[in-house]
Amino acid sequence: MNKLKIAVFASGGGTNLQSIIDHCEDNKIDAEIVAVVSNKINAYAVERAKNHNITTIIVESKKFKDRNEHEAEIIKQLAPYNPELLVFAGYMRLVTPDFIRHYYNKEKNLPGIINIHPALLPSFPGTSGYEDAFDYGVKYSGITIHFIDEGVDTGPIVLQETFPRNDSDTLEEFKKRGLSIEHRLYPMAIRLYAHNKLKIEGRFVKILE
Repeated sequence: MNKLKIAVFASGGGTNLQSIIDHCEDNKIDAEIVAVVSNKINAYAVERAKNHNITTIIVESKKFKDRNEHEAEIIKQLAPYNPELLVFAGYMRLVTPDFIRHYYNKEKNLPGIINIHPALLPSFPGTSGYEDAFDYGVKYSGITIHFIDEGVDTGPIVLQETFPRNDSDTLEEFKKRGLSIEHRLYPMAIRLYAHNKLKIEGRFVKILE
């Protein structure tokens, strides 16, 4: 089986990127990271990629007049690597419908972009999932892997896993518990995609035997 070509998009520290790198290098998922894309030149995710000799593509959003121009440059620079799946791992940019359509995977008949969110969607969408869930006083929160669609954290859900909020938790302890799940769940979702184990029926993502 040919390895799935993935491009990881990240704007920050890149802990999920590191987990995906490790899983790829250990042959725990049949995937190859062909590029890491960031909109921030100083993102530590970029350093993680360089440490593993992975191609980095930096397209700073502030240098473009609008989202369309920024995305056009990403598409141009990423084109030689022919990614089959874009993996958003802390990429702090919304993308346009045209961008989403451009990366639709026709061969698999599946969306070509997935994202991770630190809450149980559809609850607590947006950029502060951990904080919003913690401040709300949830007894349980969780991690969601979902396909990207034209809304904000509204795409079909691939995987979810819950974890408890303990009475004594600080926000940092709460986040740490969630991150341990993130680092395990995201490679699992990529593995399912690579092995053609996903099928969308309506809004429901069915995991095939």
